[in-house]
Amino acid sequence: MTPSASAAFGLFSSGTKKNEDLKQMLESSKDSAKLDAMKRIVGMIAKGKNASELFPAVVKNVASKNIEIKKLVYVYLMRYAEEQQDLALLSISTFQRALKDPNQLIRASALRVLSSIRVPIIVPIMMLAIKEASSDLSPYVRKNAAHAIQKLYSLDPEQKDMLIEVIEKLLKDRSTLVAGSVVMAFEEVCPDRIDLIHKNYRKLCNLLVDVEEWGQVVIIHMLTRYARTQFVSPWKDDEVVEEYNENNFYQSDEEQKEKVQKVKNTYTMDPDHRLLLRNTKPLLQSRNAAVVMAVAQLYWHLAPKSEAGIVSKSLVRLLRSNREVQYIVLQNIATMSIQRKGMFEPYLKSFYVRSTDPTMIKTLKLDILTNLANEANISTLLREFQTYVKSQDKQFAAATIEAIGRCATNITEVTDTCLNGLVCLLSNRDEIVVAESVVVIKKLLQTQPANHGEIIKHMAKLLDNITVPVARASILWLIGEYCERVPKIAPDVLRKTAKSFTNEDDLVKLQILNLGAKLYLTNSKQTKLLTQYILNLSKYDQSYDIRDRTRFIRQLIVPNEKSGALSKYAKKIFLAQKPAPLLESPFKDRDHFQLGTLSHTLNSRATGYLELSDWPGVAPDPSVRNVDIAEVAKEWTGIRGKPKKEKPTGKFYSESEEEEESASGSESEKEDKEETSSDESSGSYSSSEESSNSESDSKESTAKKTSRAAAESDSEDIKVKGISKKRSTSSSSDTDSTSSKESSSDSKSESDSKSDFVSGKSVSAISSKKEETTVQDRKAPNKQDVFLLDLDDFCPVTTPMAVPAAALLSPSLTADLEGLSLSSSSVIDVATQVSMPTKTHELLHRMSGKGLAANYHFSRQPGIFGDCMVSVQVTVTNTTDQKIENIHIEEKKLPPGMRMHEFSPIECLEPAGSITVSMGIDFCDSTQTASFQLCTKDDHFNVSIQPPVGELLLPVTMSEKDFKKEQGMLTGMNETSATIAVAPQNSTRLVIIERVVKAANLGVVPSGQDNIHRFAAKTVHSGSLMLVTVELKESSTAQLVINTEKTVIGSILLRELKPVLSQG
Repeated sequence: MTPSASAAFGLFSSGTKKNEDLKQMLESSKDSAKLDAMKRIVGMIAKGKNASELFPAVVKNVASKNIEIKKLVYVYLMRYAEEQQDLALLSISTFQRALKDPNQLIRASALRVLSSIRVPIIVPIMMLAIKEASSDLSPYVRKNAAHAIQKLYSLDPEQKDMLIEVIEKLLKDRSTLVAGSVVMAFEEVCPDRIDLIHKNYRKLCNLLVDVEEWGQVVIIHMLTRYARTQFVSPWKDDEVVEEYNENNFYQSDEEQKEKVQKVKNTYTMDPDHRLLLRNTKPLLQSRNAAVVMAVAQLYWHLAPKSEAGIVSKSLVRLLRSNREVQYIVLQNIATMSIQRKGMFEPYLKSFYVRSTDPTMIKTLKLDILTNLANEANISTLLREFQTYVKSQDKQFAAATIEAIGRCATNITEVTDTCLNGLVCLLSNRDEIVVAESVVVIKKLLQTQPANHGEIIKHMAKLLDNITVPVARASILWLIGEYCERVPKIAPDVLRKTAKSFTNEDDLVKLQILNLGAKLYLTNSKQTKLLTQYILNLSKYDQSYDIRDRTRFIRQLIVPNEKSGALSKYAKKIFLAQKPAPLLESPFKDRDHFQLGTLSHTLNSRATGYLELSDWPGVAPDPSVRNVDIAEVAKEWTGIRGKPKKEKPTGKFYSESEEEEESASGSESEKEDKEETSSDESSGSYSSSEESSNSESDSKESTAKKTSRAAAESDSEDIKVKGISKKRSTSSSSDTDSTSSKESSSDSKSESDSKSDFVSGKSVSAISSKKEETTVQDRKAPNKQDVFLLDLDDFCPVTTPMAVPAAALLSPSLTADLEGLSLSSSSVIDVATQVSMPTKTHELLHRMSGKGLAANYHFSRQPGIFGDCMVSVQVTVTNTTDQKIENIHIEEKKLPPGMRMHEFSPIECLEPAGSITVSMGIDFCDSTQTASFQLCTKDDHFNVSIQPPVGELLLPVTMSEKDFKKEQGMLTGMNETSATIAVAPQNSTRLVIIERVVKAANLGVVPSGQDNIHRFAAKTVHSGSLMLVTVELKESSTAQLVINTEKTVIGSILLRELKPVLSQG
């Protein structure tokens, strides 16, 4: 043998030699050598190398006295026992002995190896081993017994009844280690045996937080199925009464009974149903994406619709994970967003496409954006789509064009805009973009063809340049369908396509035949010979589809002796009105699969999929879930932090102690709520259960606090009015130092925290602050508590009218005063506009109202009826000579999301009497009409209130520096501007301020330049900033700029302010 050959042989035999070396080490009498060999073998397995040929040498050491060797031998055997079943059977007596080993790891490993030997002959041995292991003292061994159940069931399904007994026993286990594994065994062996879950339901709900992550996923899916069979639907009634909330633990039985009596007539959620929802909620903070997804699907399928929204934030957080997780999460969000748009609208920007996203993620995000499109955000989305069309990813660009088409059909206001945009894309150099545009335009034109003859002509001209078959076919179909609208162009198109007929694609040939047939029926003089020529060509075509179509068309349109009765109706058949195609999301019908399952992802039923049952009409008996008190006490001893529902009849605390307890509870609730709102505004995701709970559970208390604060602030206005400027300057600097101390000590008392909100205020501060809105949390203003100013610490300057106060200061003085602010933190405060006359609108004319007249105006008073309500003052006048009784509101017809706070009924209005009442309307930042009935004792009158866009705002005060900072963040698509001509008499500072503030409820921002005037406000409903700048230019012109996230409101406000500033 040559040296090179021996070297080559050595290269291939090195693996064998190495294994020989390991075999010798395993047969050594020294434990150290055996241990070293086993470590190397386990290392080989970890690297994915095949070590199966060492099985005989390894299995000999299964009875080793050394515990470390024994552990590693079992690791090896668990990997290869299934492959080498015959050799493993030889050592079965050793495995049986190991089941009695004092070490729990050895007992568990022996059971795992035994269950891996998939030979029917050892089924009785396995069954016995599982029964013994299920009673083992070690929870780890009991967990492995649960795993072995599934293996034995797949090997011998006839053992099902005996295995169910073991499952029933293990379901009663109190260990969190066992819970997930036994529920998995239950799902595999007997998922229909719901009766096994009844007694263990509450225990599983309470253990859920402490179970390992994959166990949590299995349990949540099982409990979702269980809940759908045991509880009635919470979707029947929109307003769900939360009978057992977090505070019930601190309430006596008598108080609970009173609460139940109050709500008996409405839907009441079963306490066990609420228990499940409450105990799964903290898992939305889990680091495991599968757990978050499982909780999300549980809330989607089980929670009242008003509560399901809490999962949206957690699902959006998962979009930071890897692309595989993103894909699954986005699929589920796409399904959710079709039915409930409101859940994901606040997170619209999270679904914007990144250039680094793979195509599958881009397409899903695009689908979600299209689902979320509405009148308010469509302008922003279309701008975003314009960028996507230019993408290098052609598949994605085509999908974007289809998305634009869907938006156009769903939102009629933008149909023409989208259509014009798609027509512009027809001149694109990229064929795929042009082809997709043609297909989408065809579908859009079918919805309203009468208005678009020009577009059809334009597309006919493009026919010479487009080569993609689908696009050519779409153009020919359009021309054929609407040939009577383009009588001159259609025959010419037929002539051109007849020339190229033999070279066309089959799809195009079929449309040429259709076009010829339609023209033959409508314009036979010009096209008779052409159509016959095309029919002759296609008669001998290679495709039998085209030959068949030709024979059918010839018999139908060319009359002869053999023609049947159908030829009379040829025109009706070919030119029948076609239904417009529906452009729908591909996820529309996926919701019949359970979210988060493989079946939902594939959109087809996968093996092993368990369907969710429909809600029962009447809830089954809830007492089946009751457990004996002795048993409950025994089972719950090991559960941390889960208070028992059962309470002794006698009160444990004295009455005074109970009062202290409830007081401290309400204080902690306030603190929790403050933490939650600050967390949300900064975009961080709190991992604490308390902060997440306080988001939804304390909305009621927020509303109460808001109304209380509003009432107190009126009295505060009176106190503050007579205080001088000097006092204000000194006290504001005092407050600064106080607030810095407060922030370091993190004090919890309300009076101290009040002073913290006033730091950094300039002398031109405006009175009666109703609400604190910092720059960071302007996106979540509704969650903030409303605090009153502490008058002992701080006495601000107030003026009877907010606008002239700022206006009277010269620009240079305001710039100097701005520098006096000692705090570095920027503050944006809600101001109250007073003494500014607003226009009165007619609500009900005295002729229409049978002598009852009503006018209304917007009082510009924030926070009277709640944070989101616009205050409206209605003046009702009796012009008759009779009393009018019981004037009230009925039958409110409000658009979705809009709310109304009615005025209290007027019992009696004397003849020639007049009364003014206040009401609040949440217009949801839109100028939609709020319609309702103004009723008297005898009559009903239909009336409506439509707000000018300027009344949907609350003025805010801020420094020039803060204004510029905020404006810098709201550029690009968030900016609208116009140049207007200004009359010389309108160019003074006072006139501009007066006119702008009269037209819109804006606050004046101090400006250091004479020619620039700045105004700031925030929208009442969402708290989005609205920044208005009027910059005077030369030659009597001015630049009007509006910066806001709410682009639709911004553009309407721009339209309304232009005539206000330009008129003489």
